Amino acid sequence: MKTTIRLNNRVLNIDLSKPIDISIPLTGNNANVNVWYLDPPKIEPVSSEEWVGSVKEGGDVNFNNIYFNPHAHGTHTECVGHVTEKLYSINKCLKQFIFTAEVITVAPELIGGDYVISDTQLKYLLKTRKPEAVVIRTMPNTKDKKSKQYSNTNWPYLTEEAAIFIRNRGIKHLLIDLPSIDKEKDDGELLAHKAFWDVNGNIRKEATITEFIYVPNKIKDGKYVLNLQIAPFENDASPSKPILYKIED
Repeated sequence: MKTTIRLNNRVLNIDLSKPIDISIPLTGNNANVNVWYLDPPKIEPVSSEEWVGSVKEGGDVNFNNIYFNPHAHGTHTECVGHVTEKLYSINKCLKQFIFTAEVITVAPELIGGDYVISDTQLKYLLKTRKPEAVVIRTMPNTKDKKSKQYSNTNWPYLTEEAAIFIRNRGIKHLLIDLPSIDKEKDDGELLAHKAFWDVNGNIRKEATITEFIYVPNKIKDGKYVLNLQIAPFENDASPSKPILYKIED
């Protein structure tokens, strides 16, 4: 279903029948993607002495409890409340859901023993473009990103300067296929998070970070429309389902 939308005074043509889902689904088993040294998520039927919430086991309906952590167990979108003493809710901070987006592919570079994404790389890839959202696909890009156990792997991360560049470029929504934009073990500094949200300056309450996405290799770099869907959790982060639509000529 082709439609025309207007974003930032631009008329864009997209096909709503061709969504590109870049989220990682949550499953209740050991194959679920995981980080931060937690056990896998659980999806299990409610059970009592008289009743079980499973049709397969004799119940009248399926009625599951789900135990998970949004930061550790799949695609999630977070607001500045992730790193502030004051409570901010993603459900209150994110009020619009359709944005112009740029997909870029980055090969993190080895600096000081860590693989990092630098401001120099982002400047080269974005050039003068100023999308509302940037979607970062890191290389190598293999399907094991959808089930990888990331704890104690020292994954690539954004430098503080890279986060500042994204902020200064006016990009409000940062999406990446890693567990965090910061170093796994950084003594709690969270330099990229704090720089992106400008925690020590004019806090960007409307800005979001989405982590644990997966962008298949068949998706080309370039301009898209992003529909950033969240669950209405009154929490700093929520499971999310970012959807891309190719902008058609």
